[in-house]
Amino acid sequence: MNLTGIISISGKPGLFKVVAQAKNSIIVESLIDKKRMPAYSTDRISALDDISIYTYEEDVPLREVYEAIYKREQGKDTPSHKESLNTLIAYLLEVLPNYDADRVYPSDIKKLFQWYNLLNKEGLTKTEEKEEAETADSPESATEEKPKKKAAPKKASEQKSPAKKDAASKTKSAPTKKTAVKKSPAKSTSTAASKKK
Repeated sequence: MNLTGIISISGKPGLFKVVAQAKNSIIVESLIDKKRMPAYSTDRISALDDISIYTYEEDVPLREVYEAIYKREQGKDTPSHKESLNTLIAYLLEVLPNYDADRVYPSDIKKLFQWYNLLNKEGLTKTEEKEEAETADSPESATEEKPKKKAAPKKASEQKSPAKKDAASKTKSAPTKKTAVKKSPAKSTSTAASKKK
């Protein structure tokens, strides 16, 4: 899962994608309504790549929590952030049982679910394995392979016997120079046949 370039801006709803760098700001695009606007250094900006969830042991990066949710939901949305807090806490305990309930506030839990559903809607929650599998199964890769698999059937006159194939492969492997080369009888008969046509 790649969360690079996805940020949250304090006081503004939802998440934003960084799309350009301006002189004194960055241009961001809202994942909610696709509107673009500048974000300044005075804004409190948090990159999702840098956010971690407090646990009773080590802090867990948000990306890892979202990967666990993605696997559990098999790519579908989680419960809405508008669900009851008890429902959201119960869900989080299933995904991250050792999260620190004293330091992870209810507003953080709601945000966690809201952000996940926003990212999932945009297709940004896919794990690396899923992305690789989809690119391998994509129609584009299938069309690239089709010409290799389907060779045009040769005409009866163009098909060569095994002896002729060996002779042809020897002449092909030799360096291609534009010098007069004595043709074998097998080769000359095939060219003569093709001229008659």
